[in-house]
Amino acid sequence: MTVRIIEKTAETITICDLMDSVKTNPRIIECGAIFSFEGIVRGKESNKNTTTMDLTTPNLKETEKELEDIVKDIQDKHGVIEIVVVHYIGKFKPGDQLFLTVVAGAHRHETKAALNDIIERVKYELDFKKEEHTDNGTNIIMSGG
Repeated sequence: MTVRIIEKTAETITICDLMDSVKTNPRIIECGAIFSFEGIVRGKESNKNTTTMDLTTPNLKETEKELEDIVKDIQDKHGVIEIVVVHYIGKFKPGDQLFLTVVAGAHRHETKAALNDIIERVKYELDFKKEEHTDNGTNIIMSGG
């Protein structure tokens, strides 16, 4: 299990990097499914165009620990072999990667369910502040915490 929250400018990790990392797990031979998700910054919606977005957390270490707890809980719940997660913070533009996760498990059903749980729980449970700078002004969205 790898869980990281990192500043966008500090390091670039791709979904391919995470996929390669999962495949080095000695238990990969027990897996029959690998699912991945790459969340990117959406720039265009029906009522606004986002030009930039700032994503912050008040306490990086605490938020990373909460993410680790979520991942452990999901791994236990679904019995998957490996989960890796990278969440970026910082200043973003449309199309930038924001949230990456890869899940490996014995069967597709529990592996896909684990992936879906990670996506939803990270979105709603972690303490992030998102500022979307749009052509209509700035929207501040708080989540989790």
